[in-house]
Amino acid sequence: MRNILTLSLLLASTPLWAAPIQVLSSFSILGDVTQQLGGERIQVQTLIGANQDAHTYQLQSQDVKKIQAAKLIVLNGLGFERADIRRATQNSGKKIVNATQGIAALPTPEHDHKHADHNHDHGAYDPHVWHDPILMKTYAANITQALVAIDPAGKAYYQARLNQYQNQLNQLHVWSQQQFNTVPIRKRKALTAHHSFAYLGKRYHVQFYAPQGSNTHDSASAAGVARLMKQVKQERIQAVLLENMVNPKVVQQIARETGSKTQGMLYADALSQQGDAKTYVGMVRHNVNTLVRAMK
Repeated sequence: MRNILTLSLLLASTPLWAAPIQVLSSFSILGDVTQQLGGERIQVQTLIGANQDAHTYQLQSQDVKKIQAAKLIVLNGLGFERADIRRATQNSGKKIVNATQGIAALPTPEHDHKHADHNHDHGAYDPHVWHDPILMKTYAANITQALVAIDPAGKAYYQARLNQYQNQLNQLHVWSQQQFNTVPIRKRKALTAHHSFAYLGKRYHVQFYAPQGSNTHDSASAAGVARLMKQVKQERIQAVLLENMVNPKVVQQIARETGSKTQGMLYADALSQQGDAKTYVGMVRHNVNTLVRAMK
């Protein structure tokens, strides 16, 4: 009965003849979540696509057209988007929602690196909140509130989809916890390309190490890499993993010189174009499965 009522609400609030509302997200993970929440009432475009690195992406001329066409712009916030994207969207006069609004963010980890340029923002806080499915419920609520603000007629539709999606996130968290529970705490350690998994680590008690900081635009220092090699050997870290949008060279070097081997790829800041990580939920499942296999 409840499913029938929900379906009735969705159908009643979705005018089949109306053109979908144009929404722009800054990167692929936000794009998927926004589309899941907006359904047929919206059409989502994304500035930074699958397998692309938001930390190094530079605004293109076609991106300006996307910004101009959008009625709503969805950003991550916490300094994740580069300065040129923040300026262009803020100057557009369009409604903007920062998906991380209201989240108690973790501080940016201290790290050794060399600065390539200053057209990026380390910020005081780590922006990679999306790796925690529970905190993603706040993302979903913030995005839904913004959709209702630009499309009040779709309120019941958006609320129903929000409820469904948050149930999926709850189930995703329960499943993730069950998978990590199969690995002893002392073995929950992993080396990745950059510091992007702190929220996942906090939620599921996994210790992450990385040669790069929270921004991939900064290159790893020789001293930092040497310390990591020592840690990998001393702590017998088995899970040495690549990332889909980061140059694998440094991680491969660490694996080679410590006698380890890379054991798969994680999706850190972008979805995949194909395969099991082309949605947010699929990405989390892929990452959890990859981590658990590598740590056992």
